[in-house]
Amino acid sequence: MMRWASLLFVLVLMVVQSPWGADVCAQPFSEHHQISVAPGTTNNPHGEHADGEWEGSAQGVAYSEFNHRFAGLFVLLFGLTELGHALRYQLPFWTRLVLPSALGVIGAYLLIWSDHEAWPIGSLSFAQTFFGQDQEIIQHKFYGVFGATAAVSEALRRIGWAQHPAWAAPLVFLGVVGAVLLFVHSHENHPANHTIALHHALLGSLGVGAAISSAMVSWTSGASNHSVKRWKVAWAGFVILMGIQLLLYFE
Repeated sequence: MMRWASLLFVLVLMVVQSPWGADVCAQPFSEHHQISVAPGTTNNPHGEHADGEWEGSAQGVAYSEFNHRFAGLFVLLFGLTELGHALRYQLPFWTRLVLPSALGVIGAYLLIWSDHEAWPIGSLSFAQTFFGQDQEIIQHKFYGVFGATAAVSEALRRIGWAQHPAWAAPLVFLGVVGAVLLFVHSHENHPANHTIALHHALLGSLGVGAAISSAMVSWTSGASNHSVKRWKVAWAGFVILMGIQLLLYFE
């Protein structure tokens, strides 16, 4: 257990002390979450920063890259754990809860900090955040809800409180929807929008593969143990690749 805790601690330090993590953490919190609006003007979908548009600014890019890589750290962590279980290593029982724990952390983080101008840390209200016109913000919050929902359902499954196969649906169906949304996820007028679209297309493709593999593991009745093991390895492999992709994300 101490070895796992030490590994997580080292990975977190790598995120925080890396150039992209340090760039975000070195700035005062208020600088990332306050929007400067000139007198007589209204907020645009992503607000104004002191140096101009938030999208594409140095702080905006650092903030976005940190969010992606923070999520990637936890995705990679539970992907490696899932691979260990797929390969039938003798892992402690508590490692079965790494996946829901990691999804819970990601979900909570996105619900709070996904966008610097959105509720609850920005100037937008709850209604403007979840029911407004900014599709990027709405999609980010959807991923937060997805992470939290899948975390609860998977935790109940893995401690034996929810045995019916239907409890696998949140991870599978929300995973498919989340992966497909990545193909239309846009950062609007971001100067690196084309590069961002390529990142998201690759991540979406991996997400579809992960969701299909997860469905085959949970809902393939009568399959041989060898077949199930292959789908488990495939599921873990797609998740690991998603984690690596998020860790390598740049704008």
